[in-house]
Amino acid sequence: MPASKRRAARRGTARIGLALAGGGPLGAIYEIGALCALEEAIDGLDFSACDGYIGVSAGGFIAAGLVNGLTPRELCAAFIENDADAPVSFEPSLLLRPAWDEYLARLRSLPGLLGQALWQTAVQGRSLLAAFERLGRALPTGLLSGDVMAEQLRSQFSRPGRSDDFRQLRRPLVLVATDLDSGEAVPFGTPGYDHVPISRAVQASAALPGLFPPVEIEGRHFVDGALKKTIHASVLLDRGLDLLICLNPLVPYQAGFDEHARIPRIADGGLPLVLSQTLRALIHSRLELGLKRYELSHPDTDIVLFEPDPRDAEMFLANTFSYAQRRHLAEHAYQATRSALLQRYAKLAPKLAQQGLTLKRSVLQDHQRRLLAPSRLTPTEAALQRLRDTLGRLEERTAA
Repeated sequence: MPASKRRAARRGTARIGLALAGGGPLGAIYEIGALCALEEAIDGLDFSACDGYIGVSAGGFIAAGLVNGLTPRELCAAFIENDADAPVSFEPSLLLRPAWDEYLARLRSLPGLLGQALWQTAVQGRSLLAAFERLGRALPTGLLSGDVMAEQLRSQFSRPGRSDDFRQLRRPLVLVATDLDSGEAVPFGTPGYDHVPISRAVQASAALPGLFPPVEIEGRHFVDGALKKTIHASVLLDRGLDLLICLNPLVPYQAGFDEHARIPRIADGGLPLVLSQTLRALIHSRLELGLKRYELSHPDTDIVLFEPDPRDAEMFLANTFSYAQRRHLAEHAYQATRSALLQRYAKLAPKLAQQGLTLKRSVLQDHQRRLLAPSRLTPTEAALQRLRDTLGRLEERTAA
């Protein structure tokens, strides 16, 4: 271990960064559950006091809350449980509001486009295909409005002790979006881009093409930051970190890994599963390549990645925009992360100890721990939890 790391560990001053990838509402749910599990199991880790944050898409939403002093548990109370007593309020269902302004703007353009198409076909002799291409401009660029999310965040970050201004934050925050007109990644929060409100930058970073309209900022249009890279971690690594914790919610599913697998073959699930698997594979392959480059370019920084098990059918089959499942999925992510930490204990504990952090085995072996209160678990969640408890006790007896 380099001398700088040994000194940091002894002083308890290791510089820790957090990188959160995207994944839509499902990604946010997974990251909240996983962050709660990590913070509880690692003594000395405080996700609301990291030395730097970078977020892409849904990860930007979570990172913006953490840097404003909200704990993972508080984000869970607001986003997962809709707790009226939570220090922050956020109504996820508002994200499903149609983009009426976009619809109306495109509808108003239809008569002019139709006239141009008819002129090109009847007078200029152009093909019907050219006419259809012209009419394609009347199609909305997104189905759902992101303005509601930005407004909710602006309201929450304007409260005392929080800020919607990158320049007033106590710790660095970078939110990555993609400039639609150039294809370049734009790191909001860095010099030259830090005057844009955080709430607006979150909206831009999460504007998945086709689902949300591009977000206009100073005459440019921005969409989801994941179009270029999965986590853009180099922006943080260049600041000098001892440890970078990365969370990635989307992994390709390993179908047919045993005879009891819920999905024997991806193709049997039809187009939705094929597209989901394709997107996940593309995102994950870029992540793997990026992590290898980071290890070479920043050898003094320990990089630890957490993501769902590729055999986890619960996460793969979840309806990305079903908020009715969010409590079940958050509990699932919490318990799955705890299980992964226990399985990786032998390798993770020494690595974290180098940074002055302690991975607490006793916490991980406590099978009574929950993200959500037992009284608020659904019957299905309660049954799954009892199964996990039984399997955990069997595993302990087998190991003994």
